[in-house]
Amino acid sequence: MFGFFKKKSPKEKLEDQYRKLLEEAHRLSTSNRTASDQKQVEAQAILNKIEKLD
Repeated sequence: MFGFFKKKSPKEKLEDQYRKLLEEAHRLSTSNRTASDQKQVEAQAILNKIEKLD
């Protein structure tokens, strides 16, 4: 119940950003392949940051 006020860790923020980028890349894959590829590259960069945190 009080988890609502809990702040996210930097890793959790990066994971959320990674997930959103992948979802957007998937959505764009049917209409604009170039934009989808760019989102995939951005997501990979976020994943590399997550792996460095571990």
